[in-house]
Amino acid sequence: MKKSILLLFALALAGSSFAQSKAEQQVADAVTAWRKAMIDADKAGLEAILAPELSYGHSSGKIEDKAMLVKAISTGESDFLTMELTEQSIKMAGKTAIVRHKLAGNINDGGKPGAVKLLVLQIWQKQGAGWKLLARQAVRQP
Repeated sequence: MKKSILLLFALALAGSSFAQSKAEQQVADAVTAWRKAMIDADKAGLEAILAPELSYGHSSGKIEDKAMLVKAISTGESDFLTMELTEQSIKMAGKTAIVRHKLAGNINDGGKPGAVKLLVLQIWQKQGAGWKLLARQAVRQP
């Protein structure tokens, strides 16, 4: 009986180490909100989730600030038709979160349809009551 209780206790502890913390879940939810705002070209949604100090790096080397990115997405200049995020990891460092994932999507930039497969690094920062995207850099998958 004692062995069974110890085994259950050990399994419970092991399982808890794999569970996301509350902050990690909040960041994951923020990433989901960002993804939805990008696909929906939701200007208000982007304004709400992007930090004023945003530095948004594209795989082409182009760098945009918050105003430039919101304009490009909300006007359709840059258009994500689909976006799938996989292999996401979140590491917390105080009020900062480091998010990495693979992004695959269909785009229509400047009227040119295409597909992207990217490796993405995002830096999220707790600002006030919510998490804001502070920086992002993408590179093409090899």
